[in-house]
Amino acid sequence: MATLAEWVEGARPRTLPAAVAPVLAGSAVVAYEGSIALVPAALALLVTLALQVGVNYANDYSDGIRGTDSDRVGPMRLVGSGAARPRQVLAAAVGSFVLAALAGLAIVVVTGYWWLLIVGAVSIAAAWYYTGGRHPYGYFGLGELFVFIFFGLVAVGGTVYIQLGTVSQTAWLAAVAIGALACAILVVNNLRDLDGDRASGKRTLATRLGDRYTRWFYVGLLAAAAGGVVAIAALTTWWALLGLVMVTVLILPVRDVIGGASGARLIPVLRQTGIAELLCAVGVFAGLWIGR
Repeated sequence: MATLAEWVEGARPRTLPAAVAPVLAGSAVVAYEGSIALVPAALALLVTLALQVGVNYANDYSDGIRGTDSDRVGPMRLVGSGAARPRQVLAAAVGSFVLAALAGLAIVVVTGYWWLLIVGAVSIAAAWYYTGGRHPYGYFGLGELFVFIFFGLVAVGGTVYIQLGTVSQTAWLAAVAIGALACAILVVNNLRDLDGDRASGKRTLATRLGDRYTRWFYVGLLAAAAGGVVAIAALTTWWALLGLVMVTVLILPVRDVIGGASGARLIPVLRQTGIAELLCAVGVFAGLWIGR
């Protein structure tokens, strides 16, 4: 059995920001346009956190049994490193997805929106088939698209919908900003693993774009996120520009990415981009709360 320390080591550094940021950004819009419903918001947080943890372990399991983690630059993977048996990691993934499903069911019971069961089922399927199954879409350069959809549009839009019963233009802008930052984290992850993925036949978007264009894609996603924050402020209150506090922690990552950092040198960029996503959500929340 893997120890608790090994399980924690196997989790990716973007787990907490990727779970908290969408719910916080969505709840910021709710606070400005109505009033926050604590129970649905808490359940939404549990869903996103469980899905993020689940996809981490599902990726660990699927990549591990395929052998694509045998020469990994980033944090240790449980299966690839031999720290845990594949069935243990699979059980952790399934358990996380079950928890997400139960929290999602609770949302349906509380809100009465039964069609959200379909959204939940599709979200869990997307989390598994990112690297799982016979034809994982993450191996065909579609990972960033699905991250943008499910950890941006669905997570933020869903958080707003279950509290207000509608999704405004401001909510979609918040979803775009958070989704762009979530994508940026994955882009750095795949840039870091570029050589290993090419060698193992894992066709991520980074392997398709190549080193140079992947770096500029990262910068473009950050610019899109900043533009989303400005657009939110233009529609609501200029206090929302507090979301641009994320820029303070993105200066060094942008310098490193444009400067050609690779391999282990990109690990701090991953962490800093995750912090930037969280800071963006915190800043937007604070700004919309003050400006409401």
